[in-house]
Amino acid sequence: MLVLGLGWLVLAPAAWSAAALTQVFRPEKLAELDQAITAAITNGDAPGAVVWIERHGTAYVKAYGQRAVTPAPEPMTTNTIFDAASLTKVLATAPAILWLVEQGKIGLDDPVSKHLPEFVGEDREAITVRLLLTHYSGLPSGLTRRDFNGYAGAIAQAVSERPNPAPGTTFRYSDVNFILLGEIVRRVSGQSLADFAREKFYEPLGMRQTRFLPPDDWRANIAPTERVGGTVLRGVVHDPTARRMGGVAGHAGLFTTVADTARFCRMMLNEGELEGRRVLKAETVKLMVSVQSPPGGSARRGLGWDIDSPYAGPRGKVLPLGSYGHTGWTGTSLWIDPFSKTFVLLYTNRNHPSGGNVVKLRSVVATLAAEAVVGFDFANVPGALPPLPANSRP
Repeated sequence: MLVLGLGWLVLAPAAWSAAALTQVFRPEKLAELDQAITAAITNGDAPGAVVWIERHGTAYVKAYGQRAVTPAPEPMTTNTIFDAASLTKVLATAPAILWLVEQGKIGLDDPVSKHLPEFVGEDREAITVRLLLTHYSGLPSGLTRRDFNGYAGAIAQAVSERPNPAPGTTFRYSDVNFILLGEIVRRVSGQSLADFAREKFYEPLGMRQTRFLPPDDWRANIAPTERVGGTVLRGVVHDPTARRMGGVAGHAGLFTTVADTARFCRMMLNEGELEGRRVLKAETVKLMVSVQSPPGGSARRGLGWDIDSPYAGPRGKVLPLGSYGHTGWTGTSLWIDPFSKTFVLLYTNRNHPSGGNVVKLRSVVATLAAEAVVGFDFANVPGALPPLPANSRP
């Protein structure tokens, strides 16, 4: 694998040259991408960032700005560990559910109540595992009450949430959906989501710096997030609900690096296998990243993955419809294009120490990354999805 860029810390062949990069990516577009990220940092959108753009085993990897600004400044590095936030949904929870589907232990159209028997009444029986994964359950975006204690208290609150509107009718991105999915993994497998994901995915894929509840010796390499109660969170999950749940939840809690995430993306592009280790069947990956949301819906979602919704900004303006990805509240995002075999990772610490916004930057980076790709016609992509009719959007 060839990896080029400032500050790269991953293994690469000894015989590499800058000329090799130009065979895969246009240098003038990479320069524009560098300028866009640097400008965003200068404007206060985020203290720092790491970008990883890869196609056919060649990657452009670079760190920018600062990993921390308080209590002391630290430079960003390419091996910085980030609070992945909602990337937990697609790097842990959704693949865990699909692994259990492969084993016949869960059905996508099982009512949630089959696995969480207390989830009944007020139309809850109409909510299926598939509707949770596609965010068409009708459940609220977050827990409506915060007066719960610990993990068990959060689950008790989640199963008491009522769908409104009716299940299957409306797209609403919801952490509650994935809190419930994480609990389904725990009950069906008999393992915590953290243990299950580590055993089934991170260890086989060689993702050695990906886990829930990072140990203390990782702390110096973790990008801090917001200041809460006078303390800057570092190595403690930022999401308040996941934090109150003990740091392991289906919607948030995972920590990872761009290098580890790149390994996961390669597995996805290779339909479930990486370096001879298969973690999901090819047909499972194809199912995950195809449209699984109800026909006529305002958003096209895979099983956990975003395809075409109001949250799909990291696709940019060039990558085709039918590519897929996700974002995280802390400033992380990934987007994978199976047509050109390209993926774009932008990890930032945008909410350190008290705010920042990288929504626009995500789209700009993805657009420039696609424009940088040599030898692929993004204007004519066989198999890409057609745009949704304009009147189908809310």
